[in-house]
Amino acid sequence: MRIFTAALATETNTFSPICVDRRAFEASLYAPPGQHPETPTLCTAPITVGRRVCAEKGWELIEGTAAWADPAGLVNRSTYEGLRDEVLTQLEAAMPVDAVILGLHGAMVAAGYEDTEGDILARVRAIVGPDVLVCAELDPHSHLTAKRLQAADFFVYFKEFPHTDFVDRAEDLWRIASQTLEGRSKPVMSVFDCRMIDVFPTSRDPMRSFVDKIMRLEKEDADILSISVIHGFMAGDVPEMGTKLLVVTDDKPEKGEALARELGLELFSKRGTFIMPQIDEIEAVTQAVAATSWPVVVADVWDNPGGGTAGDATVLLQELLARDVRDVAIGTIWDPMAVQICMAAGEGAEIPLRFGAKSAPGTGNPVDGVVKVVKLVTNAEMRFGESFAPFGDAAHIVLDGIDIILNSTRAQSFDPSLFSVMGIDPMSRKILVIKSTNHFYASFSKIAAEIIYCSAGTPYPNNPAKTPYRRAPKNIWPMVEDPHGR
Repeated sequence: MRIFTAALATETNTFSPICVDRRAFEASLYAPPGQHPETPTLCTAPITVGRRVCAEKGWELIEGTAAWADPAGLVNRSTYEGLRDEVLTQLEAAMPVDAVILGLHGAMVAAGYEDTEGDILARVRAIVGPDVLVCAELDPHSHLTAKRLQAADFFVYFKEFPHTDFVDRAEDLWRIASQTLEGRSKPVMSVFDCRMIDVFPTSRDPMRSFVDKIMRLEKEDADILSISVIHGFMAGDVPEMGTKLLVVTDDKPEKGEALARELGLELFSKRGTFIMPQIDEIEAVTQAVAATSWPVVVADVWDNPGGGTAGDATVLLQELLARDVRDVAIGTIWDPMAVQICMAAGEGAEIPLRFGAKSAPGTGNPVDGVVKVVKLVTNAEMRFGESFAPFGDAAHIVLDGIDIILNSTRAQSFDPSLFSVMGIDPMSRKILVIKSTNHFYASFSKIAAEIIYCSAGTPYPNNPAKTPYRRAPKNIWPMVEDPHGR
């Protein structure tokens, strides 16, 4: 077998003011053919898993480009077209192939392209013809469109949020693809539109139990090859935004449709109960200060670069400063210019500095003060599961007794190594302030005495009932109470 694989992925918050160009991909991950590292970067797991599977089976794996940009706003049109055409040209050169196995995200939007994944999949299908297997692994925070369903044979999505299972799901993708190529399976996709948009953390019930249930169904029923919940991405203002339930069966479309509907309606019946309880910055600081065990992790959930925001909000920091709270470490505040100034000053310098809150309204105000530059790191990285997440050149500064990490490449707070790489022992601080909705949970829950979810400011459109959508469907919950009319 000759199999082509590549990856092109980012998550687009269409409300974000930060546009994505080729430099954003190069800052996060850009790997030409054969240059992808041994460890995957979220959406590139099909490449690394494919290397092992093809080696074991004696198949030929032809690797195309792998590119990933940290979530932000619209992708520059020429950037998307250039990366897309780079991959498509590589595929054309690899022909004939028996399969195309891709790593995609599912929520990328480029200028002029509301459905980039649908666009690239349709172009792949046009190149390989109707009989070649085309499949992909995707992030559940995405949009499942009719164009994608028409172009591909099957999809597999991450099940966990935080996304700790991207390698496991790539294993599922390759298992189903192998069975198909060897004539042992015929995957058929069935989809139910839940007609809702919500947030589904799998670190707590009811979503934990729901994911455990669908994984049991996969194991117990030989007809079921895969079940995925496409959470949807509420910051993506596109026509097919929303939660969907996908069942891939072994040539049992009617069974798949019935199960997708049953599971989708079960999910819909629990709408509004999934997301973590949140409090504002005043109550969050009050609770953190009153804690008797440490460290307390305060998650600034909506200023999350993983959702496309800048990650430069200062609302929580300003509350801590106003109340003279000490023994706090904050990771991170995105401010490339402030990092550059700190780099020029050097470690040990004490300088006047203005930083943060430059990107958009609702993120607080820039912070001014005399800071000490404690540690500088070029090309800093933190762990994220089996891989590493870059957060660029970074500076550890101290302002009024608070340790603050400034970074130049936007990245959410995945792991406590974010602090340790900057010379801060996370276990030595009473309060750790991080920017992440739920991806942090897998690692930070191992060290946290308490976790507080804080909704501070308005950097992210987190209330769909009030978000000024222009393109998204209007007939889904919570825009309407019961779109199924039951």
